[in-house]
Amino acid sequence: MVRLPLTAAEVERGARLGALLRRARGARSMLDTALAAGVSPETLRKIESGRVATPAFPTIAAIAEVVGLSLDAVWAEISEPERETDPVGARAPQERLAC
Repeated sequence: MVRLPLTAAEVERGARLGALLRRARGARSMLDTALAAGVSPETLRKIESGRVATPAFPTIAAIAEVVGLSLDAVWAEISEPERETDPVGARAPQERLAC
């Protein structure tokens, strides 16, 4: 299987994910966090450094649980810049339906 190169947006999102997980881990050691999440310390290091920009969902879910983040909070933080670039009125039809 050939893997397509990551887009700039995917690389940036991976960097935001890594920074978020690093901040949420706080003073807890990388080893303790990785073991509690059931991943290798090397995997956690690569995710936190942005070297793995698109980690598997179960991996992120396990790490997020260990560091006390909801998946909603993770998604909101890593996708924030994408929402800012939505075209004006992109959500207007849904908003009109809700009225």
